[in-house]
Amino acid sequence: MLGASRTDAGVHAVGQTASLAITADLPPAAVQAALNAALPPSVRVLEARTASLGFDARRAAVAKRYLYLIDNAPIADPLRRRFAWHVPGTLDVPRMRAALTVVRGRHDFSAFCAAPGRDAEPTCQVHAVHVLRRRRFVVVLITANRFLHHMVRNLVGSAIDVGRGARPIEWMAEVLASRDRNLAGPTAPAHGLVLLRVRYPREP
Repeated sequence: MLGASRTDAGVHAVGQTASLAITADLPPAAVQAALNAALPPSVRVLEARTASLGFDARRAAVAKRYLYLIDNAPIADPLRRRFAWHVPGTLDVPRMRAALTVVRGRHDFSAFCAAPGRDAEPTCQVHAVHVLRRRRFVVVLITANRFLHHMVRNLVGSAIDVGRGARPIEWMAEVLASRDRNLAGPTAPAHGLVLLRVRYPREP
């Protein structure tokens, strides 16, 4: 079985895709039931389909969307502690949104990679970035053709510095251009990150 996206320990996924080759002639529903019977309770196969021969869930993907959830209330929500980074204090969402606007488009994201040089190609195409507030929660949504190691978590950690007023809005562009990870903000914790969706040029 090959997953469409590698995720760090502690990261969640609600839209992960995987490809699996089997020798038995089984309908998709039977494969889904067999996998769910063997997988741990925290992992479920929500749908199974027959794909074309040679389909590779990772190589065929054209875009991925991640969500990062921030609990911005004074006291952490105990029911969401496993799925949100608790950041108390004032967060200026318009400043965060303005700072992250610069990452849209095609750029070298070495400054936001956990281990520069680990990825042979540090260039990614970011299609969309959204920063939203829903009462106590701040949500960061990022869609791109590919992501570097810890890229979303490093972007969020840097955006938090801007939202707290510790850095100016223009700082994000300076860090991006520098390609130097040491100049960026802290890495946001893994547990606030969720893989929402993997897109393909056509349905597998």
